[in-house]
Amino acid sequence: MSGKIWFITGASRGLGRVWAEAALDRGDRVVATARKVASLADLVERYGDAVLTLELDVTDSEQVKTVIARAHAHFGKLDIVLNNAGYALVGAVEEASDADVRAEFETNFFGALHVIQAVLPVLREQGSGHILGVSSVAGVVAMPLAGFYNASKWAFEAIHESLAQEVAELGIKVTLIEPGAYATEFASATSLKLSDGIDAYANLRKQMFAYAGTVELGDPQATSDAILKIVDTQSPPLRFFVGTEGLPAARAAYANRLAVWEQWEDVSNAAQGLSKKRELEFGG
Repeated sequence: MSGKIWFITGASRGLGRVWAEAALDRGDRVVATARKVASLADLVERYGDAVLTLELDVTDSEQVKTVIARAHAHFGKLDIVLNNAGYALVGAVEEASDADVRAEFETNFFGALHVIQAVLPVLREQGSGHILGVSSVAGVVAMPLAGFYNASKWAFEAIHESLAQEVAELGIKVTLIEPGAYATEFASATSLKLSDGIDAYANLRKQMFAYAGTVELGDPQATSDAILKIVDTQSPPLRFFVGTEGLPAARAAYANRLAVWEQWEDVSNAAQGLSKKRELEFGG
């Protein structure tokens, strides 16, 4: 029994639920949060005092602070903080409304940021902890009609990469979890929002939806061992693909990016001009 204490957002379903159950099954304790705490009732029935269920809307920064404090007070420690809450906005760049785009970022990016900022004082005081951010293959490679979801995850990836460097000397670890497509409720109406369509993109939508129907979905239950290995290792990776989709996609994307950058290298270098030293001042 590892005896770790987890704090998980979006634990009511999908991979968040799978990983919460995997942690509890091996004897860890879990603070499971969701927008509707009733959706977590069965966890209490099955695992009793090993699980604390709390209602949490990650877009509410004050509620996040309160819930983090309650979680820490209840178990006395937080070892693993798993930011899993999120959803996808589907639509061409021209199609989505400002309100829908902002709502996507409020959950996927700012929601995770609220949790990170609220929990860091706890982890710093402990001198230990592991922050897991559930990103996606879509956080590495962008696709048509998913640009806003991609953008939220690319921002999510960047903030975790910076965070990892900031907290490394404080005993805190950071890992980006990047799943491919799995047979969860992620494509359901509760996890997917469709923008109002414009006729100009009708053919593209048809092609992309047809392609989506051919994608082989992974088994969510098969992911648990990998996640437990990540949290148990002394030197976890900053980025970790879950499933077989990610690495081939990344290889192709980065090969293309490098080829284009190298093709334009002479033009890029010429734009440097005369080198000058930049002096940075950090005022008190």
